[in-house]
Amino acid sequence: MPAAPGMAIVAFRPDHLAAVADLWVATWSRTMPDIDFEARRAWFLGHLDTLRGGGAELHVAAAPDGTVAGFVAIDPKTGYLDQIAVAPAFWGSSAALALMATAKARAPSGITLDVNQDNPRAIAFYRRLGFRIVSEGTNPASGRAIWRMAWTP
Repeated sequence: MPAAPGMAIVAFRPDHLAAVADLWVATWSRTMPDIDFEARRAWFLGHLDTLRGGGAELHVAAAPDGTVAGFVAIDPKTGYLDQIAVAPAFWGSSAALALMATAKARAPSGITLDVNQDNPRAIAFYRRLGFRIVSEGTNPASGRAIWRMAWTP
């Protein structure tokens, strides 16, 4: 799997679960502080099980000291990227780029994802990586407006 300097990308293992859940809560709590993501932790854990059961792969970005810096969930068959998150302590590091490189390698014919319209940081990141907005919708969990974005090689 591709890796960026200082980050190792590894396949998700069960011993990553607690760190991935903590990272997800911390990242989303900082990104959208008006939503209680701690209260959604159980949903997230179940969602990861559902994703994995449906064929999605989870990959983890590990810092040199072994700290879980981020993760991505990509379905190689459909190219749908359901989750990508990087711990706030690693924002601006190579973690997000390494995770997206892994997703593109696992779904080389193209990727689609949904992003909250009120998350300009993420939208700018995806645009820099060649994603374009293809439609709009509503997140069923939060009711927030989303963009469907797509990348094709």
